[in-house]
Amino acid sequence: MALKYFVLTIAILALVTSISHASDPSPLQDFCVAVNDSMAAVFVNGKFCKDPKYVTADDFFRPGLNMPGNTSNQLGSAVTAVNVNNLPGLNTLGISLARIDYAPYGLNPPHTHPRGTEVLVVLEGTLYVGFVLSNPGPNMKNKLFTKILHPGDVFVFPIGLIHFQFNVGKTKAIAFAGLSSQNPGVITIANAVFGSDPPINDDVLAKAFQIDKKVVDYLQSQFWWDNN
Repeated sequence: MALKYFVLTIAILALVTSISHASDPSPLQDFCVAVNDSMAAVFVNGKFCKDPKYVTADDFFRPGLNMPGNTSNQLGSAVTAVNVNNLPGLNTLGISLARIDYAPYGLNPPHTHPRGTEVLVVLEGTLYVGFVLSNPGPNMKNKLFTKILHPGDVFVFPIGLIHFQFNVGKTKAIAFAGLSSQNPGVITIANAVFGSDPPINDDVLAKAFQIDKKVVDYLQSQFWWDNN
């Protein structure tokens, strides 16, 4: 009996350990600054690491998040991302950041981050935010969680779930988001479905969305704005 419980305990620990490594792995050294020169680098976690002898403070520095993004687009929003691609010192650290600006009634449209959980804090304005759960059981609808946020409020969007933010105020809004990946990625739902290259077959989309193919053709002919 003792052996049975010992084996069960080991199995549970193995499962928990495997789950705990589903996100970015922990750093294997103090830092691993990304560099494009493969001749002077060691390949770790998707990026080459700069030789520590040549690392400077500038590798961990990026200015400019005090500057608002350009929201004069059809969405009325702009995302200024800070990730491993523009701040090399983030490599292997498993975090990134974004500033999001919203014009009055501006929208950060439904999207997902396939590799990161997002925690959002509002600095200015009023946002209507929400996320949708993954597919439930038969004859059930995907549950939606929403909240109205004001300056100082914080909201979390779990990893991989579709979420959005909408400025419901008559003035601009500003939020900052932290993400649990050095490169969380983003999939904007409408852009991916109706703006892919080449386009998804309209028979597929017509049946998936239960709409006429003419509607699909119209949607695919539109310009799908990328606010990132």
